[in-house]
Amino acid sequence: MAVKDLKYAALYDVYGGLLSEKQSYALEMYYCDDLSLAEIAEHIGITRQGVRDQIKHAEEELERFEEKLGLARKSEELRKILSDIDRAAEGSELGERIKSLTESASQLIDN
Repeated sequence: MAVKDLKYAALYDVYGGLLSEKQSYALEMYYCDDLSLAEIAEHIGITRQGVRDQIKHAEEELERFEEKLGLARKSEELRKILSDIDRAAEGSELGERIKSLTESASQLIDN
């Protein structure tokens, strides 16, 4: 049994809307619903190999999007910076205000 590379689930969160409907549906069932290739094949009425091909092509697309745009990497870097800011502001006079601002920024990244 192959181990799922969960980086594709993270990339799907960022770029899923750019995939074809079939690719998106297959990835959603595979990574988010944790269905097997056989279960997905049965559900959508194609062969197991057809499902694997759809998933593989979708993963390649996600990799291309990230290579060109880098949004997932930039989001992760921003989260780390915001976390560092939170830690640095702890105990300071402005700590609560800074925490509120970094939480707002985190919400913008997640949406």
